[in-house]
Amino acid sequence: MHIFLADVTDIWLRNITVDMRRYVIFAVAVWLVLWVALRGALAARKIREATPERRQLITEFLYSVRSIAVFSTVGVGITFMARAGAYPLAGLAEGWGPVWFWAALAIMVVAHDAYFYWTHRLMHDPRLFRRVHLRHHRSHNPSPFTAYSFDLGEAMLMVAFVAIWPMIFPTPWGVTGLFMLHQIGRNTLQHCGYELMPARADGRPWLDWIATTTHHDLHHAQAGYNYAAWFTWWDRWMGTEHPEYRARYAAVAWRPGRTAPTIVAAE
Repeated sequence: MHIFLADVTDIWLRNITVDMRRYVIFAVAVWLVLWVALRGALAARKIREATPERRQLITEFLYSVRSIAVFSTVGVGITFMARAGAYPLAGLAEGWGPVWFWAALAIMVVAHDAYFYWTHRLMHDPRLFRRVHLRHHRSHNPSPFTAYSFDLGEAMLMVAFVAIWPMIFPTPWGVTGLFMLHQIGRNTLQHCGYELMPARADGRPWLDWIATTTHHDLHHAQAGYNYAAWFTWWDRWMGTEHPEYRARYAAVAWRPGRTAPTIVAAE
């Protein structure tokens, strides 16, 4: 029993060290670069006039630490399930070479986008919202530290995908690590409060199929829209994209030849 507990503790500590390092590096780096170093230079790219107070940032950080503890605990379970042979497809995929490795990463990101869209909509059901998703929406004006500021139920839903996906799809373990890196990087940027995606001359994003910071910021402002994580597909297919998204985006995005903020009509 002592050896087992020591093993669990060791796995948990390694997990939380990695997860905390990722969160702190991205959240603090984005905050320092955008909110401190480039604050003046990016003033026209700021989505909202108001800036969250220090108290909000501290609260978000503490709740994010709790979420990371949940992720790390589930990670212990994943490790023991892997030892018990619950992930044969992951082991099989390890020998499929670099082409499959990168293809599996792309597929995992796309699959997670679908998972997030539908679980996110579920969390907005009035019967679940206050118990599962309210904490995240207390950050009405989000910051880079909002990324993991979750209720316990939401934290469990978020990490459940990482536990389930390698069971049902041949995904090398290294892909899962890169997916987590992508997830925290994009998550932090989506809550950063500045629009960094350049626009084309007509005011549309260069990569209109990627969910921008403005796209997710509108969800925090008006929660009935823009449920997607990484791409705009599901919101457009399901009619849940904010009707003013493109106009709001164009008002703050950089585009060639632009000299002052101009709002284009939403379609």
